[in-house]
Amino acid sequence: MDYLYDGTFEGLLTCIYFHYKAESAAGIYNASSYQQSIVNEYKIIKTDKEKAETVSNAINNKVSREAYINVFYCFLSNFENKENIILEFLSFAFKYGKNTMNFFSHEKVLPINEAYIKVSREEHRVLGILRFADIGGILYSRFSPDNDILILITDHFADRYKYEKFIIHDERRKKAVLYSDGVWEIKENVFIENPEYSKDEKRIQSLWKQYFIDLAIKERKNINLQFQFVPSRYRKNMAEFK
Repeated sequence: MDYLYDGTFEGLLTCIYFHYKAESAAGIYNASSYQQSIVNEYKIIKTDKEKAETVSNAINNKVSREAYINVFYCFLSNFENKENIILEFLSFAFKYGKNTMNFFSHEKVLPINEAYIKVSREEHRVLGILRFADIGGILYSRFSPDNDILILITDHFADRYKYEKFIIHDERRKKAVLYSDGVWEIKENVFIENPEYSKDEKRIQSLWKQYFIDLAIKERKNINLQFQFVPSRYRKNMAEFK
């Protein structure tokens, strides 16, 4: 039996709950991208926050906080079949308990660790290169990360710009976080194609581009190193590379 969920982390944990409390899942898949098969039956699992919390508490208490964080980061990754990587990991983790993360290279644990490393690296990289622009008194930033890291970076910017209003727009997933007066919320189905920059913002961007050019030392230019620090996929939303 395949379990289908709504794409949320709580939905995935609800599937894990039914895997243990009802019928074992052959696999867990996002309902929006599931390909039906004549071989496997499927069941749509409705998200239940209480059941999801039960699983969350079990991971934290019976395994470890580190394991829970790794599971969450894997869920945010762009890994194919990530739901079943998590399912396989938890089947192993609930057996070995608090020793689980010591099996770093085990075939059930290694994929979770790899997902965590990939997502956390992008998280830290984006914290250093995300750019904000003024659009009528609101700070606006857009990016297209490989992984779904919007929720991971928001607290950092909410603390850094606590007295501002801002929007961080994930163009790839068409969602954005809206922050104002110490409160933030993630909205789905957000489309902001041509934001109107203020006159001051346009002038500042122009000055920044010129500064970026003037600062460079032509004889020490290292294009390969530049791309290591700022890959091309991030550059379209950075003023100095436009």
